[in-house]
Amino acid sequence: MEFKDYYQALGIERTASEDEVRKAYRKLARKYHPDVSKEADAQARMRDINEAKDVLGDKEKRAAYDALADRVARGGHAGAAGDGSFRPPPGWDEGFEFHRGPGQGPADHADFSEFFSSVFGRGEQRGAASRAYRARGEDHHAAIEISIEDALKGVEREITLRALEHDAQGQPTFVNRTLSVKIPAGVHPGQFIRLAGHGMPGQGGGASGDLYLEVRMAPHPLYRVEGSDLYMTLPVTPTEAALGAQVQVPTPAGGVVEVTVPPNARSGLKLRLKERGLPGKPPGHLYLLLDIALPPADTDAARKAYEQLAQAAPFHPRRHLGV
Repeated sequence: MEFKDYYQALGIERTASEDEVRKAYRKLARKYHPDVSKEADAQARMRDINEAKDVLGDKEKRAAYDALADRVARGGHAGAAGDGSFRPPPGWDEGFEFHRGPGQGPADHADFSEFFSSVFGRGEQRGAASRAYRARGEDHHAAIEISIEDALKGVEREITLRALEHDAQGQPTFVNRTLSVKIPAGVHPGQFIRLAGHGMPGQGGGASGDLYLEVRMAPHPLYRVEGSDLYMTLPVTPTEAALGAQVQVPTPAGGVVEVTVPPNARSGLKLRLKERGLPGKPPGHLYLLLDIALPPADTDAARKAYEQLAQAAPFHPRRHLGV
């Protein structure tokens, strides 16, 4: 997937006004509309033009898209996948809220690209049922990053989001709004917290939409999250791994527990501490991944000890390679 330059698609500068965006779109649409164009790539060009208009013609999406483009430009390869293709950098849309999917207009029923889908999400199907939805305010989406400690105990946080509102003259403008969010204990990455009535205002007296906050987990120095389970790398000495040992381990909720390392343990062995993960029904577990840490041979005594071990207990870890 390639990063799509929507300004280039419309042949305009990034500083282009809303009026210039509309004019550029109308000019290109007359040239590439499949009903009138004789260009071989008319259909693909029209899709790109529609897609660019959908993003650059919407103030919220344009602000988010510009922020993403700036981030990629600053980082050079930021957001690139291992195969050289583009992937949105994690957390690129934090601090923005916008309607997911195409807005009303010529691009509504276009076959949008993978890039658009990965960044803004695919649009809802519109029809008779959607007319009732438009009377209600649109739902908005934003991201919130929390710590593992927040997920374990629950917390009430204040977040500031950049939202589009209309001033007294009816002109759209971006404002910062601060919301109080109650984060329940046991919330998982990818889960949504719904704030009823905090989306876009309704039309014609309709109810306001809702704001959905996608939960993201901040990196932790000890633990990583998978669903409701937590994982931690547990370093052990070669002696502890070979002979077995009782070692102390910190737990995410605080405190220390004693864990049994079985004899002849190998790196990567997984030990489970039942129900020590995120709370819930059922609660998650804490998994310890053993990592054998070798003492450095940086003294005469250490080197001598390694030499004695090699003589006393010959070991051939590469025997299975046939060499």
